[in-house]
Amino acid sequence: MKVIIINGPNLNMLGFRDAKAYGSQTLDEINEAISKRAAKIGVEVSFFQSNCEGELVSAIQNARGVYDAMILNAGAYTHYSYAIADAIPIANMPVVEVHLSNIHAREAFRDVSVIAPLCVGQICGFGANSYIIALDAVVRYNDK
Repeated sequence: MKVIIINGPNLNMLGFRDAKAYGSQTLDEINEAISKRAAKIGVEVSFFQSNCEGELVSAIQNARGVYDAMILNAGAYTHYSYAIADAIPIANMPVVEVHLSNIHAREAFRDVSVIAPLCVGQICGFGANSYIIALDAVVRYNDK
């Protein structure tokens, strides 16, 4: 199984951002933890991060036919990017939406996810472990 993990804006600045909301790990450290878990369960993972909406849309589209599943942390684009929402069905694979913080316990605008209805599930609030939970979940989802 091949899974792509796509991260949106400002996630490249983890470790410098508000540690209370996002934890203290860098994106590289999180990706290393994901890679270790993936190796344990026999999954191949690839990573992509961009601060640019169009690059995220292209990465989602380009995943079609290459990967079996996607883990997507669209960052702030989660709440208003209809371009990213439109790209998800094009990918034609199960997508799990991930957030480090519990977006439903923060500012009111974060309660709305325009991508959630297009994903097989949403995992938020478990810090860096959200990605590990998502990886396990998408593997189990594909096994059903």
